[in-house]
Amino acid sequence: MAPSSCWRALYWIPVIFISLIVAWSYYAYVWQLCRETITDKGKQTVYLLVYHVLFSMLVWSYWQTIFTAPMNPLKEFHLSHPDKELLEREERESQQEVLKRIAEDLPIYTSTPSGAIRYCDHCQLLKPDRCHHCSACDMCILKMDHHCPWVNNCVGFANYKFFLLFLAYSLLYCIFISVTDFQYFIQFWTVDGKTHERLIQYWKGLPDTQAKFHIMFLFFTASTFSLSLAFLFAYHCWLVCKNRSTLVFQHGPDKNGFSLGANKNFRQVFGDEKKLWLLPVFSSLGDGCSFPSAPANLDPEQPFSGLRDIAKINSASDSYQIPPEPLRESQSCLLSVRQADTSDNQEPPGTSDPALTIEKET
Repeated sequence: MAPSSCWRALYWIPVIFISLIVAWSYYAYVWQLCRETITDKGKQTVYLLVYHVLFSMLVWSYWQTIFTAPMNPLKEFHLSHPDKELLEREERESQQEVLKRIAEDLPIYTSTPSGAIRYCDHCQLLKPDRCHHCSACDMCILKMDHHCPWVNNCVGFANYKFFLLFLAYSLLYCIFISVTDFQYFIQFWTVDGKTHERLIQYWKGLPDTQAKFHIMFLFFTASTFSLSLAFLFAYHCWLVCKNRSTLVFQHGPDKNGFSLGANKNFRQVFGDEKKLWLLPVFSSLGDGCSFPSAPANLDPEQPFSGLRDIAKINSASDSYQIPPEPLRESQSCLLSVRQADTSDNQEPPGTSDPALTIEKET
């Protein structure tokens, strides 16, 4: 169920909170620290230059993460009007057969844990690989990682690179502030190495009370955020190297199904043009609807699961390159599989279970 307009307005509170903290940190660092506290002009210039570069990249990547609309499945994955009517008329078991027939013409290789076609009853579409329905956004999101309240947006194929850069620049921003602010933070609490006397003078009130307040809390805030961001950024770097997502890491049965090696996994997110890697502009590879798969039998303990494993066998011979036209190539792959099944008069294991159910996500 889609959230009401009032609830949608409340979703912006975390974004406003982060924006206010960043705005305050700008004032505290630029004015209170660099302009009012640091007397060395050379150091002041260098600090301000580096700070504004990090600040600009942080704001740019944060903006892109928030306002880049999530990508939805292509119209080929949506059921046509006749297919919708046919699906509504069929019984539960027969509905899965209808979906299988439609899926044969689409680049769909993954299925539910029971082997059923991944179908979103709310959006009335067959989900592409790595696509999930977000109840907060009320839509299916391509390569969905998670819904992030701090950006009030779904992090997925369209903005995952921006999200990673936002984490990276936020971490660098906080570390830089902590390092450059530390010596002045210490100076405000010591006089000739005697901290106790300085504390007494502080509580009596000195002319630089306002600067002390901002510098003290700027250091504490930056240090705290540095620790939390470091763990979060390291976690997502690990996910990129493994070509996984937060949802797959938590719930996926085949966690290594799309891993092509750290280098190619990285390029799927950041692209082949190195000059764009550090810029929050879209450069990810592919269309978000289909992805090259890892070699078959990557994990011998994983059972054969129909279309997913057949796709791995067919993709192992193309050096794991992102297909320039993945939809057409995947169609021909699935059509050849269907012809082979017809000649043998049997279906791949895992696709003929009469108890298969349609996956619903609301």
